[in-house]
Amino acid sequence: MDIFIQQIINGLVLGSVYALVALGYTMVYGIINLINFAHGDVLMVGALTSWTVVTALQGTMPGWALMLVSLVAAIVVCTILNFTIEKIAYRPLRNAPRLAPLITAMGVSLLIQTVAMMIWKPNPKPYPILLPSEPIEIGGAVINTIQILILGVTAATLAGLMYLVNKTKLGRAMRATAENPRVASLMGVKPDFVISATFIIGAALAALAGVMYAANYGTVQHDMGFLPGLKAFTAAVFGGIGNLAGAMVGGVLLGLIEALGSGYIGEFTGGILGSHYKDIFAFIVLILVLTLRPSGLLGERVADRA
Repeated sequence: MDIFIQQIINGLVLGSVYALVALGYTMVYGIINLINFAHGDVLMVGALTSWTVVTALQGTMPGWALMLVSLVAAIVVCTILNFTIEKIAYRPLRNAPRLAPLITAMGVSLLIQTVAMMIWKPNPKPYPILLPSEPIEIGGAVINTIQILILGVTAATLAGLMYLVNKTKLGRAMRATAENPRVASLMGVKPDFVISATFIIGAALAALAGVMYAANYGTVQHDMGFLPGLKAFTAAVFGGIGNLAGAMVGGVLLGLIEALGSGYIGEFTGGILGSHYKDIFAFIVLILVLTLRPSGLLGERVADRA
């Protein structure tokens, strides 16, 4: 039972990180029907920016304050980066065939990885421990401060986004733009502003996920965003892309499937499908969802445009 509880905790923590990134995917797709495959690399830039600030200021302030300062710096850098990507790479292709922005997103992803490798070098870097790491026991399993923080931040972020989309003026503008940007512009909504704001919010979520990911796993490098980004996209499809609650549910369920799969199936197969092969479970889920329920668990929420 203690092993089961530990795997559940590990899955919830991992799934919360996937959910944070999936929320950015699903917001952008819900408004302009674009899969921003560079989103995982924005996470990587956020993590490396945080590492740069932490290593430069380490010892000058308490760990929690240092993490907060590095998070703010990561959010600033990522929002500028994502705003620039949207304005230069995606906006000119907004009315182009869907294949064009998709290929552009892949090219932007490779470009960001290459530039990051040139700036921060390709070798992995240890991320300093900023918060108390004493384990807290829960039913024989253990959880630390960073993992509790990840769970709390993810829940608060989803609640904040739901309020933003459903209760605020910007949220109404987002929903109107998603339904029909031309009609929305006639009603006083500025679609370009709304889309840029969506990319900025997604970048802030990616930066937050990058800092949490780096703090939990203790290492950063230039290609660290590829797999989390791909799995977050899987989580968004799993839950129902364009659906905020679906992204959250998909991320958490994917994390649980990955943790339990690598633990129990790995043990059952004598380690053949253990932790070294944990990534296959996410893509098995993607194949099954696309085959059996393409709209996702909670259904796809993308308005039919006139």
